[in-house]
Amino acid sequence: MRPAHSVPPLFTGLCDDAALFPPGNAPVEDAVPAHRAHRKAWYAPLIGPFLLGADSIADVGAAAGEEPLDVVLVVRAGPAALPAAMAQLEKWPALRPVGVELGPDPEGSPAESAARGCAALDRELPGQHVTGAVELRRGPGLELTLDVVAASPYRAKYRTGGLDPAAFPSVEELAAFVTGCAMREVAFKCTAGLHHAVRNTDPATGFTHHGFLNILLAAHFAVQGADVEAVSQVLGDHGADGLASVAADLTSAQSVAARGAFTAYGTCSVLEPLEDLSALGLLPAD
Repeated sequence: MRPAHSVPPLFTGLCDDAALFPPGNAPVEDAVPAHRAHRKAWYAPLIGPFLLGADSIADVGAAAGEEPLDVVLVVRAGPAALPAAMAQLEKWPALRPVGVELGPDPEGSPAESAARGCAALDRELPGQHVTGAVELRRGPGLELTLDVVAASPYRAKYRTGGLDPAAFPSVEELAAFVTGCAMREVAFKCTAGLHHAVRNTDPATGFTHHGFLNILLAAHFAVQGADVEAVSQVLGDHGADGLASVAADLTSAQSVAARGAFTAYGTCSVLEPLEDLSALGLLPAD
């Protein structure tokens, strides 16, 4: 077995296990034991908590049995659905919430939506040990929306893909989000579409996907003061070898700063990032 330090700090806890979510849609009876196996493997430090949709609480609770399972509760329906989801989660003591992620409220402006999300987390989070993240609505008013999150103790969450082309933000849009977070010292996470480390075009759909390594390096440069144009170039880079070289050369302090900005992303297959990082020479090859 490889030692845990085979996973460098730059990638520790980067990949939240979203096996239950599209496009993976793993059955609960497979996803829970698979997550536990990942957490016992040599690459366990790469893996974050198990992402639990509000509609799957009872099924996951039953599958977990009495063995504790750290979960991040994902309430995609938004703030109004949070109290009921938290009440349901309390019925399953083996499910230990370490985070809550709220989908955006559809009403009002994006900034008003974020404010309602932050207020709901203020009311419902069970303790300081549980992190909160508010998914931002895309569209006009990003600066005001980030100001709202910056005034709270919570993270921003941004959707980076989906089932149609419009679900994928442009490099310029994503760069504005990343640099806006860095300027305000707002930590963020991403979700959807990040199937590979480096920006790529899916041959099956023709959709161009963002790379999680691109976003990680974009966060690095943003916290060092890079502007939107420079961060856009990093996000749009398809050069795997060059990106891997930059990542390998980051100092410990730079790695800590980058991960303080970009905390994690959800992946429906934690083996995909493991394979990509290994192929790039950033983790040991299998």
